[in-house]
Amino acid sequence: MASTKTSPEIHRAIEAVWRAEAAKVIAHVARIVRDVGLAEELAQDALLAALEHWSDGVLPDNPAAWLMTTAKHRALDRLRQDALHARKHEELGHELDAMQAHVVPDFVDGLDAAREDDIGDDLLRLIFTACHPVLSTDARVALTLRLLGGLTTDEIARAFLVPEPTIAQRIVRAKRTLSAARVPFEVPQAAERAARLASVLEVIYLVFNEGYSATVGDDWMRPALCDEALRLGRVLAGLVPGESEVHGLLALMEIQASRTPARTDAQGRAVLLMEQDRSRWDGQMIARGLAALAQSEALGGARGPYALQAALAACHARARSAGETDWGLIVALYDALEQVAPSPVVALNRAVAVGMAFGPAAGLALVDELESEPALANYHWLPSVRADLLARLGRHGEAREAFERAAEMTRNERERELLLQRARELPG
Repeated sequence: MASTKTSPEIHRAIEAVWRAEAAKVIAHVARIVRDVGLAEELAQDALLAALEHWSDGVLPDNPAAWLMTTAKHRALDRLRQDALHARKHEELGHELDAMQAHVVPDFVDGLDAAREDDIGDDLLRLIFTACHPVLSTDARVALTLRLLGGLTTDEIARAFLVPEPTIAQRIVRAKRTLSAARVPFEVPQAAERAARLASVLEVIYLVFNEGYSATVGDDWMRPALCDEALRLGRVLAGLVPGESEVHGLLALMEIQASRTPARTDAQGRAVLLMEQDRSRWDGQMIARGLAALAQSEALGGARGPYALQAALAACHARARSAGETDWGLIVALYDALEQVAPSPVVALNRAVAVGMAFGPAAGLALVDELESEPALANYHWLPSVRADLLARLGRHGEAREAFERAAEMTRNERERELLLQRARELPG
């Protein structure tokens, strides 16, 4: 039975459906039109149609299915128009009718039908298409985040720590390049697939991170994005079981996601790692993560960037309490990670570990060195980490200012609440 909602509820419901279903709609439509840019355009048309048709407050029984049907109808209409313009409508008419008979009727029960290659997943097909070598690495990642996760250019820019116009230009140019190069919407063969794998892994992890710590909005997390990234990671691990870094990434995501139940309190407020009730961590996810890490190491990938990050997460997972954490080992793992994948964020995380292992003064010295790092100029965790170290040194006035500065920089409401609360709780 269709449900009735008020206008604000309608918009929230449509936004939620779009967040969850955008990638699937785009992927399925892209199989019809063979153009990811056009597929996104048609999916957006379906979203606009939803906003119009549902404006009376009545939602269909299955909003996701409604969006999919509408987008597919628009795709078929577009193909008909193209066929007519090319004076080939008679030749293509039978093909279009056959396609419509396949994709429209009863598609709610058949969304996963007609898989044509060994991946068997339109979303992965979409990722590999967007990660085509004709694009730069940055463009591949930005475009795939937009198409896969339904993220805005602003959210992607926050993930990359670069200006929003830069991301917008990358996405527009990437879609134009794919269209001009007539890149097929398909999974590449084995040799070419391996060359694109690193970019695909980066995309999946960035999607997971946006779900694990939302850059904007009222929620601390977006579990649906974490779930989607985990699903893709598991499918990919089954597809290429001999790739150590695929298992390393899967291990990292499983262990990180295991903390989800403990990352918020009963009021939905954020709870930091060292204060979490570890009995609420998901033991099955930890076990799967540790098993995936062991698989990665067995394949010789212990020094891979994702395997090293998974090993860091495993240090926390194996500690029965925050006080039992082996911070010396964590510093050593960050030393190794800086060798294979150096970045300002890795350096900041290493400073946190040093502060825990060797005292807040040692950690603060490293953080102060990062103050002039351009890539961290708008990264709110830099003043947040500095505030925590200052507080532990008893420099409460400076710590309060740093927490308040971090709160001004973040655009996530739950993070802002947490940072301001920590500032208020300081003595004096």
